[in-house]
Amino acid sequence: MASSRLGPGSQGLLPAPPLLLLLLLLLLLVGPRTAAGHGGKYSREKNEPELPPKRESGGEFRMEKLNQLWEKAQRLQLSPVKLSELHADLKMQERDEFAWKKLKAEGLDEDGEKQAKLTRNLSVILAKYGLDGRKDARAVSSNSLSDATEDDSLEDPRLEKLWHKAKTSGKFSSEELDKLWREFQHHQEKVREYHVLLETLSRTEEIQENVISPFDTSRIKEDVLHSKHAELKDRLRGINQGYDRLRRVSHRGYGTQAEFEEPRVIDLWDLAKSANFTEKELESFREELKHFEAKIEKHNHYQKQLEISHQKLKHVESFGDREHVSRNKEKYAMLEEKTKELGYKVKKHLQDLSGRISRARHNEL
Repeated sequence: MASSRLGPGSQGLLPAPPLLLLLLLLLLLVGPRTAAGHGGKYSREKNEPELPPKRESGGEFRMEKLNQLWEKAQRLQLSPVKLSELHADLKMQERDEFAWKKLKAEGLDEDGEKQAKLTRNLSVILAKYGLDGRKDARAVSSNSLSDATEDDSLEDPRLEKLWHKAKTSGKFSSEELDKLWREFQHHQEKVREYHVLLETLSRTEEIQENVISPFDTSRIKEDVLHSKHAELKDRLRGINQGYDRLRRVSHRGYGTQAEFEEPRVIDLWDLAKSANFTEKELESFREELKHFEAKIEKHNHYQKQLEISHQKLKHVESFGDREHVSRNKEKYAMLEEKTKELGYKVKKHLQDLSGRISRARHNEL
């Protein structure tokens, strides 16, 4: 029986159990990695740059470029009301870009005009909120939300003259002066957008003139440029009509037969009356404008509440206790979200109404 036992120096070793072999293999594989992971100065982690953290999901927008613009605007410290307006504009831009991508997939934007219009719209947004990198940041407001009414400055000397005449005429109550000031601001915004659009089109035409294409695209370019200039012409006509209206009102006062109060609604109503609507269609459009004006007034109310909440939050953060600050932050966040939501609805409704007028005018032609 002794011969059946193998001593330490014997040639025949018993085979190791499979489990033992597996454990040894794991130790060999894991050991060096663990050592390297704890970071000698020559380890991979110490000598390779860290990868940038991945963007967190759940950003404000589905498009990365719009998220970048939103973050830039927040760094510029735009006022909360300006930020809510920008948010609505970017939401509209995103909606239109996704609609365009669907059209492109179906081969319905061959001349590229819809894509060019999206680019122009984005250029207007960038300039409007001071996001185009220019030092002339007239569009960038301070942290004060009431800067639009406190700063009685207008860029056009003709508007300044009309505004001064209206203020000193004695024909307007304080409420009517507030209303008239909103009309002046709205007109000034239209002029700014016109100049941005004009500059964008000029750059586009210069680029197109310098492009050498192996295909004959002259007809497509001609159609696109005609469409662009038609848009400019429409905007300029609207500006001239708006100025004439401001001049009349500044001289005569509002009177008792004002159809609408809000500048955007007044513009739409003037355009609708000159479009190819039947009497029944025009009456229906008038009723819809009343609903639209009510929506704008609701949005204006929330903007004012957001302004008040913002000022209160700043005060409480300076002097209040933690619980008080927390309550005010919750209220501010709620108002901010509601203002963004209403702002988007107003801009979408405005786009739909403008589209109806535009289609009626094309039918006329």
